[in-house]
Amino acid sequence: MTDSTTHARSFRLDGKVAVVTGGGSGIGQAIALTLAAHGASIRILDINEQAAAVSCKQIMDAGGVASAHACDVTNQAQVKATFGNLFVHERVHILINNAGVSQIGTVENTSEEDFDRIVRVNVKGFYNCMYAVVGHMKDHGGGVILNLASIAGSSALADRFAYSMSKGAVIAMTYSVARDYLACNIRCNCISPARVHTPFVDGYLQKNYPGREQEMFQRLSKAQPIGRMAEPGEVASLALFLCSDEAAFITGVDYPIDGGWFNLRG
Repeated sequence: MTDSTTHARSFRLDGKVAVVTGGGSGIGQAIALTLAAHGASIRILDINEQAAAVSCKQIMDAGGVASAHACDVTNQAQVKATFGNLFVHERVHILINNAGVSQIGTVENTSEEDFDRIVRVNVKGFYNCMYAVVGHMKDHGGGVILNLASIAGSSALADRFAYSMSKGAVIAMTYSVARDYLACNIRCNCISPARVHTPFVDGYLQKNYPGREQEMFQRLSKAQPIGRMAEPGEVASLALFLCSDEAAFITGVDYPIDGGWFNLRG
C-alpha cells in the first residue's frame, strides 16, 4: 500500500455505527458531524429530540446517514430500551458518551438538588450507556467507547465543586472500563477539554452578564494560556482520531485538549 493510499484512508469510519449522546448541540453535535463526514452512520441520543433531528438533518443534507432518538440517559430502563432497539437492526461499533450538564458553586453553595442532578446526568448517565453497550460490543468482537470528561476532573477549578467531582468520576470510569475489557477488544478513552465555545457559554454570559457579554467572553478566552477558547470542531477532530483504527493501540487514556492549561499557566 502506498503512502498516498494510506493517507486517503486515514481516519475513515466507513461501515461503522456510532452512537452520540447529547448530539443535538455543542461538542456532541460537532462530533456527530465529524464522524459522519468520515463515513460513520450516526445515531444521536438526546433528551431534546428536536435538536437531535436538526443535527441529523445536517448530516443527511451532506450525504451522510443519521437518525435521532429521544432518550433520557439518566433513566436506565429507557437507555436499555433505546440501545436494544438499535441492536435489533445493527451492530454498534462506537459509543460517544457526551450528554452532560454543568453547575457553578463551591461545596457550601451547592444544593443537594444540584449535586444529585450532576450525579444523575454526568455520572449515572455515562454508566447507563456503557452498561447498555458493553455486552453487545463483547458479543460482536469489540468496539470503542469515548467519554467526554473535562480538565475540571483532574485540575483545581474555582466554583466547580460538583461538576469537577462528576468529571473526575468519568475519568476513573474510563480507566476501569479500559482495564476490564482489554481482552474483549473494547477500547475506552476520554477527552478532557478546557473551556470550549458552545451555546452553554453564550447562555451563561447572557444570564449572568447582560450587556457585558463581549467583555466577559474576552476575559474567559484570555484565561486560557493559548489566548482563546477551543472550538467544538477541534474537540471533534481528536474524537475522530481516537475512534478510528489509527488509534488502535490507545486505550485507558485521558486526553487533555486544554490550550496549555496544565503546563503553560503563569
